[in-house]
Amino acid sequence: MKFLGNIIWLVFGGLLIAIEYCTAGLALMITIVGIPFGIQALKLAILALWPFGSRVTDGGNSGGCLWVLMNVIWILIGGIWICLSHLLFGLLFCITIIGIPFGRQHFKMAALALSPFGKTIS
Repeated sequence: MKFLGNIIWLVFGGLLIAIEYCTAGLALMITIVGIPFGIQALKLAILALWPFGSRVTDGGNSGGCLWVLMNVIWILIGGIWICLSHLLFGLLFCITIIGIPFGRQHFKMAALALSPFGKTIS
């Protein structure tokens, strides 16, 4: 069922979302300052490719205050808009019973889009 959900996800927009995140990640990696943010955008791209069966977990406390600072910068630069767009799409998908699994995946991506530093995808 996870495989079928991922295939349907890719056909109906997941591939486009992943390409957008990859493009943004590579654009951020052009500068040295943007490399950490580009890595987080690529993390979002991986989740956008195969969201069914993937889990977002905390990576532990090895980053400490640096992760908090980077998440605050991420939110101020554009993370809030990414999160709000995933929340909007999640709500739109949850209007119908068929779309509820896809809406839940958008909610999972919204949580990662709000604070990607310190999270791992398993």
